Amino acid sequence: MPVAAHPPEAAGGSEVRHRHADPATMRNWTNVRTGEVVRGAFLASRGDSVRIERENGDVVSFDVAELATADQAEVERRAAEVKAINEQIVAAALQPAATKAPAKPAADRPMQTIPFDSFAPFVKTRWDDRWLYIESDGLPHAPAAHPMMVGITAWQQQVPLPQAYSGDNAWQVPLKPELADKPVSAKEQLFRGAIAIAANGIPIFNPIKNDGRTDTFLAGELDEFGGHCGRGDDYHYHVAPLALQKVLGKDQPLAYALDGFPIYGYFDPAVKKGDDKCCPLGGVEKLDWMNGHFAAPAAGAEPGTKGVYHYHATATYPYINGGLRGKVTVKEDQIDPQPRASSPRPALPPLRGARITGFTRDDEQKKMTVTYLLGGKANSVSYAIAADGAVRFTFTDGDGTQTTETYRGRERGGKGDRPPRDREGRQPRGDRGRDDRPPGDDRPPPREDRPPGDDRPPPRDGQQRRPRRDDPPPARPDDERPVAAPSGTLRLTSSAVANGGALPAEFSGDGEGATLPLSWTGAPEGTKSYAIIMDHTDRDGVIKTYWTLYDIPGDVTALTKNVKGVGKLGATWKRGETYVTPHSAGRGTFTYTLHLYALSAPPGLAFPGGSVTRESLLAKIKDITVGTADLRVTYKRLDSGGEEPRPRDGHDGRDGGR
Repeated sequence: MPVAAHPPEAAGGSEVRHRHADPATMRNWTNVRTGEVVRGAFLASRGDSVRIERENGDVVSFDVAELATADQAEVERRAAEVKAINEQIVAAALQPAATKAPAKPAADRPMQTIPFDSFAPFVKTRWDDRWLYIESDGLPHAPAAHPMMVGITAWQQQVPLPQAYSGDNAWQVPLKPELADKPVSAKEQLFRGAIAIAANGIPIFNPIKNDGRTDTFLAGELDEFGGHCGRGDDYHYHVAPLALQKVLGKDQPLAYALDGFPIYGYFDPAVKKGDDKCCPLGGVEKLDWMNGHFAAPAAGAEPGTKGVYHYHATATYPYINGGLRGKVTVKEDQIDPQPRASSPRPALPPLRGARITGFTRDDEQKKMTVTYLLGGKANSVSYAIAADGAVRFTFTDGDGTQTTETYRGRERGGKGDRPPRDREGRQPRGDRGRDDRPPGDDRPPPREDRPPGDDRPPPRDGQQRRPRRDDPPPARPDDERPVAAPSGTLRLTSSAVANGGALPAEFSGDGEGATLPLSWTGAPEGTKSYAIIMDHTDRDGVIKTYWTLYDIPGDVTALTKNVKGVGKLGATWKRGETYVTPHSAGRGTFTYTLHLYALSAPPGLAFPGGSVTRESLLAKIKDITVGTADLRVTYKRLDSGGEEPRPRDGHDGRDGGR
């Protein structure tokens, strides 16, 4: 469980509110590697990372190892203090009669039912010769009910709704797991769907989200218990739910991976038997890359025999099982079979700048409320579930204005109760029919979940819908714009092309695809580093990154054609490539923009090479950008005869790269 300086005030049905940091707790935090100094208060820590809340409410992250010695000591002190508070809160929410799982199941029950039995009747199990089936509503209940969503700073406007994980839509775990010849890596696959099921009936997803790069914990997408909601309004974890150990004890699994192997709490091979972090199954080997190892062999076993394979939680990535060591079937990048999540409302885009500060829940009234800060004002979303399954939402804005909407679960394509409104900062929330997606799926809803007559493709990655031909050009969201207005003195140029000019063939996909030679002048005083991002907004309004280059030294003022050995390369829209040359298909002229950022300090990014995205870089340099400059270039694809290509039937010329 992440250690947070603003722990929930209560569990279950009590209200939870975020308290702004006391000015007395503010201090200067120094990054000794970069020289950056931030004034703020300790907010949360997990593993090697600490989050600091500035006086204005902004949150920044540091690697603990890069902080000054005194700051590291402060992190350790505050983490220990907050951990003790959180443990008291969780313990208070537990039912005294269920503090320990039974040592053995009934004679006719599989051993795998033990941890799930501790959360009955909210979690139910049944089985056949091959599978254990787990049924739940996907929400935390007693004896380990906990608040949801509090602490999230990157929110897609989803809220926890009960899910029908029952009957044919129950979770399935193999009763007789088998080791696979080739394990499945969660770092390379399984970016959709769950990879494990917690003992309280809540699914656990890959800690990397479905873009294949982003660590959900580090990105601020998880609450204080390691969970959040997917686009089906389904609550799920992305890290180990360690709070369940208060119910289960440390000798029982927290969860089962969907390959059938159990997942236990923290493990340290250096501790002695009986210590908190010893393996309850007697394993002494170091954990493998999937956070797993083998238990001690049974008494009297043949020499060389190994015990059962199992996983352990860790405080750092991968946090939970980093893959599946057992045999599984993978279809469409997720474990099959797998239940579906269902929401009566459409998926929504991210609400930039929102921070969730509170959560209340009344199970008797079937009502929940999520409160959040946006633009310095308190907002809330309250919703109640009626007996017929309809969900009535009440949205309260920062100025106190309230609006309501009702969504009804029904067959796709039906006509809904859709108030004609468009709230500031959100797309219209029409009742567009039931949205059945894999739990935690962050992709847009399927095409049929749209108002009748809307023939436009669904939005991608939280962006607005594709505009029609007579619509104005799409505007970038506030957080997608350059972090500073282009400077009047800083100027970015290229000897190969003028600003707004057409790319010569050698710098596009029609030629060798070289990077442009660049130079700049007029750097602001105090510039210590530079970063460059090349991007393009396609016809759906989606921003695609073609080049990310950062940690360019402050004394560099030019880059040669096909530059090498200067700065560090980040990720592009095309997985595995650090530069994608312009080669857009279809009719028309396409514009690509190179953004130059002058920085007062190096970004201090510690991600593996090639994994730094445009978004993560912009977030990191937001407060250290002292000037920017842009260079725009254009490209028009020609066929072999030098003519503009004709679109294929059904193809509208959208930018699809090479």
